[in-house]
Amino acid sequence: MDKELQLILSHLNEVNERTEAGINLFTGRIGDHHITLAKCGIGKVNAAIRTFSLIQIFKPDLVLNSGVAGGAGLPIGSILIADKVAYDDVWCGPGTNFGEADGCPLFFLPSPQIIRLAQSLGDTLHNVYYGLMCSGDRFISTHEEVMFIRSHFPDVKAVDMESASIAQVCFMTNTPFNIIRVVSDTPGEGENIEQYRNFWQDAPVKTFEVVRKIIENLK
Repeated sequence: MDKELQLILSHLNEVNERTEAGINLFTGRIGDHHITLAKCGIGKVNAAIRTFSLIQIFKPDLVLNSGVAGGAGLPIGSILIADKVAYDDVWCGPGTNFGEADGCPLFFLPSPQIIRLAQSLGDTLHNVYYGLMCSGDRFISTHEEVMFIRSHFPDVKAVDMESASIAQVCFMTNTPFNIIRVVSDTPGEGENIEQYRNFWQDAPVKTFEVVRKIIENLK
């Protein structure tokens, strides 16, 4: 979303803006690394199209997706670095596993390099967790929806609407990726839509500080 884009854009140096394939692109640097930043849009199709376009244009060494997510066992303000990503709204019929897209594994596995690097940074990264991110094309807002997802994925830590489609595109193009998101609301626990609306003042900044530190320390 635009709010997320502006937060991470503030961490780029030597910024240039251009439009290619209908996407507004911002190129710059973080540390020694060349960065291209773009908004993926809300939902799986938007995210997949933008991710594929970026990979075709730039052939990146790494795709990082960041933003907000709903907590499924994590409190507001927690940062999840995904060690697995799955769909929570896909079923291709009898003989297939719930959550498994055609021709894909049940779990997409993010870059272990990013996980090892984040773990090595230890206490310099605050309130960071590792675990499963689940994605589907709906804003999760009720306890019943969370329990349905948990019935298929008991170890789910957070939910969003883009990560699995980004992961699938990266899987299909053999592009390393990771997902780093901050928990903005806790579905089924109080008024999570109001939690989400009231979240945007300063908490997401912490997520992009984590992203910046990880990028700066990449070798």
